[in-house]
Amino acid sequence: MRIGILSDTHDRLSMIAKAVAWCNDAKVDLVLHAGDYISPFVIDTLAGLRAPMVGVFGNNDGDREMLLMKCRERKNLEIRGEITEVTAGGQAIALLHGHQKDRLASVVQGGKFAVVVHGHSHRPTITRDRGTLVVNPGAVSGYLTGRCTVALLETDGMTVEIVDLK
Repeated sequence: MRIGILSDTHDRLSMIAKAVAWCNDAKVDLVLHAGDYISPFVIDTLAGLRAPMVGVFGNNDGDREMLLMKCRERKNLEIRGEITEVTAGGQAIALLHGHQKDRLASVVQGGKFAVVVHGHSHRPTITRDRGTLVVNPGAVSGYLTGRCTVALLETDGMTVEIVDLK
């Protein structure tokens, strides 16, 4: 299964549109969003995804009720609170924003998940901790680092790569 991973879109519609186009061109089966959409109007751009999207809230998401409402208007978009579990390609995946460092460490070190996806730092990283693959796709927005990135996880073979959006 091919999974596109996004985070920290921060209202930057031009880069969100590029991330959506990249996901569609890559023919991902699922998109995971690790939070910090910011404003509900970004949902209209994310609705262009051909694959379903499962997301969580980040620490900067303002009007959460409106974000949820806008997602409910779309068949392919869902936000599941601050942390969720997704089973995809036979793998248990935890999805959270990552701003609560103790919570992130607990999820990673708990041994329950094959993959833990998070964002928050705006810096892409791929690490392994006690057999758990830990993926931070960086930030679609490019704010803080100037680098606009997403990640691609292939559950067959459990490979992941960071992709720079052009």
